[in-house]
Amino acid sequence: MVRIDRERALGWSVEEVLQRWTMLFSGPPLVTKYLSEARGEMSKAEIAKVEELASIYRGRLYDLSWLMRTLNEYIARRANAEDGVKGRFWEGRFKSQALLDEPTLLAAMAYVDFNLVRAGIAETPETSDYTSIQERAGGLPEKMETAEPPPPEVQSREPNVPLPEA
Repeated sequence: MVRIDRERALGWSVEEVLQRWTMLFSGPPLVTKYLSEARGEMSKAEIAKVEELASIYRGRLYDLSWLMRTLNEYIARRANAEDGVKGRFWEGRFKSQALLDEPTLLAAMAYVDFNLVRAGIAETPETSDYTSIQERAGGLPEKMETAEPPPPEVQSREPNVPLPEA
């Protein structure tokens, strides 16, 4: 699952965008200069160019297609190098589906969490190595404190049936 937070990215300063970008990619010399103590020596034209680049980078940092293309390239290069081959790795397997509400998100998460169980690779989600469900299940305390139970009218109600007026 990937959550794209466009609004958050739009709130980043130029410097924050450039710092995030250069954690993933090498920036041109102007960006390197902007992020150093030499920023004060830059001309207005150089700063304008850096701001233009930051705008492009910002858009890419919240673009799912850009993320998948970059991830695809990285994984393909590594896998192809390991196998001593060239060519496409994913073969069009990237699909995108907007998860617009909580039930849809939970259904998609359950689908992903149970993939290894469905495939017969693991017996339970907790034994699904290298998965987030295993990490989440392992992170629960042995003895969890429980909250007070809800009132009887909430305990017994059917799903999607409104609660009685108070």
